Amino acid sequence: MFKILVIDDDVAILELLKRTLKKQGYDVSVATNGEEGVQQAKELCPALIICDWIMPRLTGIEVCRQIKATPELSTTQFFLLTSLGSVSDRVTGLDAGADDFISKPIEMNELYARVRAGLRLHQLSQDLQTQKQRIEAELAEAAEYVRSLLPEPLTEPIRIDTKFIPSRQLGGDSFDYYWLDSDHLSIYLLDTSGHGLKAALPSVSVLNLLRSRAIPNINYYQPSNVLKALNTTFQMTYQNDKYFTIWYGVYDFSTRKLLYSSAGHPPAILLTGKDPKNLKIEMLKTRGMPVGMFLEAEYIDATHDIPEFSNLYIFSDGVYEIQQPENTMLGLDGFISILTEYNHLQSNTLESVLNTVKKYNADNPFDDDFSLLKLTFD
Repeated sequence: MFKILVIDDDVAILELLKRTLKKQGYDVSVATNGEEGVQQAKELCPALIICDWIMPRLTGIEVCRQIKATPELSTTQFFLLTSLGSVSDRVTGLDAGADDFISKPIEMNELYARVRAGLRLHQLSQDLQTQKQRIEAELAEAAEYVRSLLPEPLTEPIRIDTKFIPSRQLGGDSFDYYWLDSDHLSIYLLDTSGHGLKAALPSVSVLNLLRSRAIPNINYYQPSNVLKALNTTFQMTYQNDKYFTIWYGVYDFSTRKLLYSSAGHPPAILLTGKDPKNLKIEMLKTRGMPVGMFLEAEYIDATHDIPEFSNLYIFSDGVYEIQQPENTMLGLDGFISILTEYNHLQSNTLESVLNTVKKYNADNPFDDDFSLLKLTFD
């Protein structure tokens, strides 16, 4: 049974509406002034409110604004009962959030029809809200599954810390690291175009394929060979027009050499040195189109020796494409400055970096996924 709340300081109209609507099978409550009406609305959460426009103390317009500003009453239909009929009056009511009007003197058949229409809209809004909650719950479950696939931090013989903040419940970034053998550590981070479920699915597929080494005839010790195989497997014409960028490296623990290749991805940043004021900053990146764009794309390898007291940062572009006032952006150089500022910290480095980037973003939700890895080489 639908709940209807009638608010009017005229007892005769209040009683008339109460009796006639109850005969129609509705659960009707009444309030004789605006303050009482607002309070009852918050307690009852009615499907429909019929409120007189002109009342002492709190007018119908003011009641309407308060009702529409209350989240738990978001699906409640609000009708203004009025003898005012000018266009400007109706514009005022609509601007305040009113859903419909009932004219005085009240024509009962019109009243019943408008009430039925209002309750249909309320039910539709309720159904949409329920469906939205179900979808959000399912997305939350999917997001938890994606998070469960990401690797745990590594402490030895190389320390790896991570920070992952999806822009939505489901993001298009993923990363992984694992030992190919006792000396060779594979590390990669990829960023699928777009956001949400369509971006998360190919990202998870790549992660599972690489982790299980399910693609045949790949030399997983040679990054360019891995990227070429991924490009053949994940052509965007067969992947809902989704492509991805990736940075992939293999670190040889015995020789301290890093072999790496990238496909349209931001450079990894290597910071070397004990003195925070005299850090050596190097960008590790190779030429290569994003995976999935062109079947004939070529990828190349590069090698870099990793000195002692070095930290390697691997990230997606969401960590630095942060819009600033006056149409400027934090940018890669600005982000590198943040990394150098906190690089000397022995713990919570990535948390400090994240908090600083959040301030640049005015603590708003990120427009893109925030993915950041830190590898510490003693």
